[in-house]
Amino acid sequence: MALLPNRDSAKAADRKAKTQAAQDEALLREVDDAVRTDQYRHVWTRYGIYIIGVVVLGLIAFAAVLFFSGQSEGNRESESETLVTALDQVEAGNLDQADEALAPLAEDGRGGGKTQAQMLRAGIALEQGRAKEAAELFSQVAADKDVPQPVRDLAELRAVVAGYDSMKPAEVIRRLTPLAQPDQPYYGSAGEILAMAYLEGGDKERAGKLFGEIAMDDDVPDTIRGRARQMASSLGVDAVGDVDELIESLRGSAGAGGAPPMGAQPE
Repeated sequence: MALLPNRDSAKAADRKAKTQAAQDEALLREVDDAVRTDQYRHVWTRYGIYIIGVVVLGLIAFAAVLFFSGQSEGNRESESETLVTALDQVEAGNLDQADEALAPLAEDGRGGGKTQAQMLRAGIALEQGRAKEAAELFSQVAADKDVPQPVRDLAELRAVVAGYDSMKPAEVIRRLTPLAQPDQPYYGSAGEILAMAYLEGGDKERAGKLFGEIAMDDDVPDTIRGRARQMASSLGVDAVGDVDELIESLRGSAGAGGAPPMGAQPE
C-alpha cells in the first residue's frame, strides 16, 4: 500500500521556502542600503535642514489654541487679519511681503498672535535660505516661558534644524536629547537628528543604537523609520525586526508610491 504524502511536511517546507525568500530579499535590501550610505550622508550634509523642513501653512493650527486667550477682541481681530493677510501672501509666493506684514506683530505683539507671527517669520526665513535668522526666531519662541510647552519644543527642534550646519555635534546633542525620548511628541524627528550628531561626533555605537530604536518604534512615521533602518543597518545594527512584517510594509509603501526622496519637503 503506497504511503500518502505528508501534507504537514509540505506546508512546513513551503513556509520555510517563503521565509527564506523573505530573508534573502531583506538581506539584499540591507546590502543595497549600506551601499547607499555614503550618498545618504552626502544628502544629509547638504540638505539636512530640510529633512524636517518648514511646514509654513501647517503652523496655523496653533492659532486655534493661542489666539483666543488673554487678548481683547479688538487685538484678536487685528492680529487675525495680519496673519490671514500674511498667509495669503505666502500662498501666492510673496514671501517678502508676508515677512514685512508679520514683522510688527512678531516684534511688538502679545500672546498667541506674537508667537504665531514669530514661527511664520522663522519659516519664511528658512524657506529663503536665511538659516541663521530662522534659528534665532525659533529660539526666541523656545525660550518664551509663556508659550505652551509643545510649541516651545517644536520651536527648539526647528531652531536646531535651522542652525545644524553651524553647530558642533555636542551642542546638537545637548539641545535635542530631552526631545529625543520615546515619550516625547517629536521623538522620531529629534532622534534622527540626534543620531546624526552622534555619528558626526564619532560615536557610531550610540548612533547605530538610536537609529535602531527609532526604526523599531511603531509610533514613529514610516518615512523616518525607513531612513533610520537604512542607517542602523549600515552601522551594523539589526533594525529589520519581523521579516514578513517588513516585506508587507515595503509592499504597501510601493503601492502607495513609495517614500519621498531625501531632501524633499515633507507634506
